[in-house]
Amino acid sequence: MAKGPRYRLPFRRRREGKTDYRKRKALILSGLPRLVVRPTLKNIYVQVVETREEGDRTVASACSKELVKFNWRGGTGNVPAAYLTGLLAGKRAMAKGISRAVLDIGPRRATAGSRAFAALKGALDAGLEIPHGEEILPQESRIRGEHIASYAKQLLESKGGYCGLFSIYLKSGLEPERLPEQFDRVKGAILAAPGESSK
Repeated sequence: MAKGPRYRLPFRRRREGKTDYRKRKALILSGLPRLVVRPTLKNIYVQVVETREEGDRTVASACSKELVKFNWRGGTGNVPAAYLTGLLAGKRAMAKGISRAVLDIGPRRATAGSRAFAALKGALDAGLEIPHGEEILPQESRIRGEHIASYAKQLLESKGGYCGLFSIYLKSGLEPERLPEQFDRVKGAILAAPGESSK
């Protein structure tokens, strides 16, 4: 008679909350590359990944820290930065000959208008075809950072915590109430940049 535990231990990455294997299987069976979006507190990481028998292969990638090269002076973990990072990754994927993908947000809960879907919108605007519903994408005003600029104006008028809350913006030489104009310039620079390649 067999002795010992009769339960099956889940895979390590499932136990750690890093991989949902049911979702991963469905994404792999689509046969398309995955647009992998992983937001952290301070940065956004976007990769276009192909699944192969020997393991995943990253075809194109972008990190919000790279936006500094395009003269981005705003935060690197917010909705505008997520959009620009998705745009950059999408442009690099298109340069590698990839035109279609599926979105992979990992084990995170899908929240309409979140940073993950801002990155999706950026990839779509770069030319990638990715199945999605329009209702999940953030509004254009949020993508441009108008909500941040509006809040900065309120704090400036009330003189309550403006310098403390936006110290990083001010240190980099950007007045946060001018964030939408900065966004437009950086978006234009990314679209105009020739020969973008994955790092």
